[in-house]
Amino acid sequence: MNQKNTIENLSEAFAGESQANQKYRAFAKKAEQEGLPNVARLFRTAAEAERIHAEGHLRSLAGIGNSAENLKKAIEGETYEFTTMYPPMLQTAEAEGHRAKVMFGFALKAEAVHAELYRLALEAVERGEDLAQAGFYLCPICGHIEIGAPPEKCPICGTMGAKYIAAT
Repeated sequence: MNQKNTIENLSEAFAGESQANQKYRAFAKKAEQEGLPNVARLFRTAAEAERIHAEGHLRSLAGIGNSAENLKKAIEGETYEFTTMYPPMLQTAEAEGHRAKVMFGFALKAEAVHAELYRLALEAVERGEDLAQAGFYLCPICGHIEIGAPPEKCPICGTMGAKYIAAT
């Protein structure tokens, strides 16, 4: 029997708990839309429990460093997504005519923006500073992030800037 070591188990547990968190948050939104606020509350509470588990597993993996280290990991992850992960996924979805092609296309473009924003943050941190801008705005459709003020229209999906969500 091929038994996994603790690091492999932690990595698998982190991935599973992270996915459960996101899934339960999506389920909560659907329950709200269906007029089931208590079911939504249950899903949101369970999602937070899964986040707690995932964060604990990440800490056990020594996966949280200082801000500069974390930014470097974030840049690496976002760059992988827009250069390596999403292009073949998008190509396959387009070839199959699958509706996933829309979100794959949005994500591919948004991840490139995220990597650039993390790069700017890393430059600031390496100078011993925080980012100068405090306003962050998120497109609720494609995940594009804008610093300072929302654009008139999202450069990725065309959503009106008035629909952007201000980060807290």
